[in-house]
Amino acid sequence: MTDPRALLAEPLKLACGAVLPHRIAKSALSEQLGDRRNAPSGELARLYRTWAHGGAGLLVTGNVMVDPTALGEPRNVAVPAVPDPAAYRSWAQSVDGTDAQLWVQLNHPGRQSPRYLSRQPVAPSAVPFGDRGVRTAFAAPRALTGDEIEAVVERFALSARAFVEGGFAGIQIHGAHGYLISQFLSPLVNRRDDEWGRDRSRFLLEVVRAVRGAVGDRVPVSVKLNSADFQRGGFDEDESLQVVRALGEAGIDLLEISGGTYERAVMMGAGRASTQRREAYFLDYAAKARQISDVALMVTGGFATAAGMAEALESGALDMIGIGRPFIVDPGLPGRLLAGEDVRAERRCPRTGIRLADSLVEIQWHTQQMHRVAAGKPVDLKRGAWRALAQAGLSDPLNAFRRVRA
Repeated sequence: MTDPRALLAEPLKLACGAVLPHRIAKSALSEQLGDRRNAPSGELARLYRTWAHGGAGLLVTGNVMVDPTALGEPRNVAVPAVPDPAAYRSWAQSVDGTDAQLWVQLNHPGRQSPRYLSRQPVAPSAVPFGDRGVRTAFAAPRALTGDEIEAVVERFALSARAFVEGGFAGIQIHGAHGYLISQFLSPLVNRRDDEWGRDRSRFLLEVVRAVRGAVGDRVPVSVKLNSADFQRGGFDEDESLQVVRALGEAGIDLLEISGGTYERAVMMGAGRASTQRREAYFLDYAAKARQISDVALMVTGGFATAAGMAEALESGALDMIGIGRPFIVDPGLPGRLLAGEDVRAERRCPRTGIRLADSLVEIQWHTQQMHRVAAGKPVDLKRGAWRALAQAGLSDPLNAFRRVRA
């Protein structure tokens, strides 16, 4: 195999002409660091400055909501109806002095807005969660009207334009993990009999077209897409591959592959053992997507070593390596990988050895550590997850879900 450092360090030119400096990207993490008005905080800029100086080639923000009345978490950044691009400038400038590109991830939660934030969230159809445990945290949604759907499409375009004018280098549209776009793609949630239901990919493709029209041909536009929902009767792999083909034809620049929903959280590490041994959770799917589209592909989930990342790149199935929670444990991880250091992309709480996504306790540990980095403090590798949970006053499981579910 080619020297892993050489493969990881190779630049990637996207269809729009933009060039990513190397192949290691920070995938989106839910930072929950907006201020009380859901505007970017100084902590966000400090966090991304740390990650940029840690050597990342691409930084994708956590889900920025396109509507302040529809939040996934209370401290999401959300775009007002009349946005001021200057509000995003400090965040955009956090990567100055580095090679990193900063892209904003735009999202709408749909029915995945907790009941303490939305008494009646919206969805393609008035379909509540099937899982009883998840349903306790989310109110039953109402169906969007046709006019409201078109307004949400415009919200994505408005938000994209504001962030690009504020200095962001690219856009990612969140179409995975059970949020609104994913809901439109799912036959379990989208039971409409109009044009938004007969073609369940229409909403996503209209958002892509509107965003592209808002930012122009030279700004990277990316989509995060589920390979499948991993739920019986849900959005499956065959349908997903059809959407991949359509997205390539629509002219996106990068497709990030993930999978799962709140009810089946495959994106959080619940992949097959054989896939986990090979490190990349969605590599098999990426190889299939490569056969039907030439769009650049990024796979996120499971990568641990430079050798494993390089092997995936050398296979030709993907172009970018996406890493999430390991950036929290080691903000300087990409620089170390590119320098040839023998390091692992670690996802575990050092005190417990439990994977960060195995429980709400571990999610709270990861969120607290990210907030430490944002505050200019080092990661606290001595504090166990249970202690972190107790100090946050999250002894009640439902309250923990409300506070920390990403």
